[in-house]
Amino acid sequence: MPHTHSAKKRMRQTSKRRAHNRAAKKIIKGQIKKLSEILAKGPSEQSQAEFRLAIKKLDKAASKRILHPDTAARKKSQLARLMNAGAAKS
Repeated sequence: MPHTHSAKKRMRQTSKRRAHNRAAKKIIKGQIKKLSEILAKGPSEQSQAEFRLAIKKLDKAASKRILHPDTAARKKSQLARLMNAGAAKS
């Protein structure tokens, strides 16, 4: 446990940030999973909307440094590849 006032404050800040970041990452993972499930059924208008929403959430997380920008770019690329593969099937 921290002893100094500044260390105690830093610990409080860190735990709040960690909780916020974990919640944001969980939302992103849920969005990606939702998109994957929709793509498994086949391409549709809904898959395009979910894809745009997933990209938006990844960009926002990268801009706030919740995710590393390279990680967000990699995830976006993977999702785009899935979208294109689904479009090629139909």
